[in-house]
Amino acid sequence: MADGTLKVGTITTSSGSGTITLGQSGETISVPSGVTMSGMGKVLQVLTATDSTQRTTSSSSFVTASNTLSVSITPSSVSNKVFIVCNSSYGQTGTGEQGIATIYRDSTNLGPSMGLMNSVSSSGNIQTPGSMSFLDSPNTTSSITYQAYFKTGGGGSLQINKNGTQGTITVFEIAG
Repeated sequence: MADGTLKVGTITTSSGSGTITLGQSGETISVPSGVTMSGMGKVLQVLTATDSTQRTTSSSSFVTASNTLSVSITPSSVSNKVFIVCNSSYGQTGTGEQGIATIYRDSTNLGPSMGLMNSVSSSGNIQTPGSMSFLDSPNTTSSITYQAYFKTGGGGSLQINKNGTQGTITVFEIAG
């Protein structure tokens, strides 16, 4: 069969359900620049922010680590989702102290009351890498801000980006 162009409105299986295979193993299917695809979970935009300054809190209520672990994004459709990933090192100075972290969308805590990430130090002066993620359905096309928030589990203090290690927050808009 000669190579050519196939123009159709809809491709379906003969039974109306099942699998449709495009290409064979080892082949590549390309999508030209400027083509819009829907319903496939395509990543539409990626934004990130970093911070390497050690910050300390003794608060037992969630507070921002800094305005730099914060990303604003404007979703292109109300049906799109936003996947947020935040990585940081954190630590406590005393034994049995607890560090808790979460992600906020504007003023809404996306995690449970005990946060999306938490740890309890088993010995004094620890430094622990931590990662938290959340898949959000913001249902808006207005600008929204995702930001890391931290707190202690009561007593002691918590250091974010301990010893100057770099923290990051990255958001991915996913087509819905």
